[in-house]
Amino acid sequence: MKSIAVVGASLAGLSMVRALREEGYDGSITVVGEERHQPYDRPPLSKGFLKGDLDADALALGSPDEYADLAVRWLLGRRAARLDPATRTLALADGRELRADAVVVATGAVPRTIPGTEGLAGVHTLRTLDDAVALRGALLSGLPRVVVIGAGFIGAEVASTAHALGLEVTVVEAAEVPLERALGREMGLVCSSLHTDHGVRLLCGIAVASLTGERRVTGVRLADGRLLPADVVVVGVGVRPATDWLAGSGVLVDDGVVCDAGCATSVPGVVAVGDVAHCPNPFTGQHARIEHWTNATEQPRTAARTLLSRTPAAPPARPPYFWSDQYQARIQLAGHVAPGDAPQLVEGDLDSRSFVAVYRRDGHDVAVLAVNQPKIFNRLRRTLTPFPTAVATTASLQCGCRFWPPSHQGVSHWPR
Repeated sequence: MKSIAVVGASLAGLSMVRALREEGYDGSITVVGEERHQPYDRPPLSKGFLKGDLDADALALGSPDEYADLAVRWLLGRRAARLDPATRTLALADGRELRADAVVVATGAVPRTIPGTEGLAGVHTLRTLDDAVALRGALLSGLPRVVVIGAGFIGAEVASTAHALGLEVTVVEAAEVPLERALGREMGLVCSSLHTDHGVRLLCGIAVASLTGERRVTGVRLADGRLLPADVVVVGVGVRPATDWLAGSGVLVDDGVVCDAGCATSVPGVVAVGDVAHCPNPFTGQHARIEHWTNATEQPRTAARTLLSRTPAAPPARPPYFWSDQYQARIQLAGHVAPGDAPQLVEGDLDSRSFVAVYRRDGHDVAVLAVNQPKIFNRLRRTLTPFPTAVATTASLQCGCRFWPPSHQGVSHWPR
């Protein structure tokens, strides 16, 4: 193997380059990125950068010296258009073709939008640095009324930042309980109450019917007929994996690129990492796309070993982990919360918004949630082990990814 193309100049893509070099690969590596920026850190986009406390240089994930040591060839501002594994050819949207012995899919995900809002000024999504620059300009321009559609972690962080800037913020969520999918009903209610604690209006259990305005947004029309005046609208209704360019390639796609536990796809010489990879997780025993910062840094080590050894590498059975900073509160979750898992308070109290809760399933600790309790969280996080059926399920999924039925159970949070 003399050449590898990494498609996606993301955290996962950069982590893959680092892992390949650490594993001893000394061939050529070309990184193709649709954005014009070298890899940058996404979590601050909804917080410090959006507020204006950080500049773009502070987000850089690597330095010129490191990139020189890694010997990376960068093709930035170039979008992958097609993959032909038979000829080992990657076609770019600008007409250029790139040949490589192996391909790493690290294209991540793109935000979902509200149909019919294309070209309507004042409507934003937040995924990329350019998105954040545009949204920051809008929030710092003095326009007072902000409506955030979607009370997931990204929407909540944007609402928190907008509130800190002194803006009038309303959050609209279609689900009855925000964050219920990730945290369960009880803790979803507790964590989403941070909005109301700080005077941010939270409307749950109501869908958005349409946005009003001709050239610029003026309001958000709800399904019950109410109209929320708005100068800025932020749409945070989830993402979809960026896999369109793989159509016709033979790479199996189903809510992401379907992989085995070692990140190998249905096509030899092609692996996938990061937000786009739909893999069996050895901790949960389920297929999932895990859109967490830590996964984007750890999973490429497994993928690099698989690619270079040509045999599936065994991933570590670490609990998935993510964090979210909202209203001066740090929310941390490790493990996986399934419907019916019962949280038990082990430290602090809910009213103070400073506590630790452990989720149990049949007497087994499967997840730990903390708000403003990092030390105890880190200690309990290290005690989590896979649920016994998860170990058995993952072991049964080692036969080859093309035979595995995806579960369609993504784990979607920030970025990363």
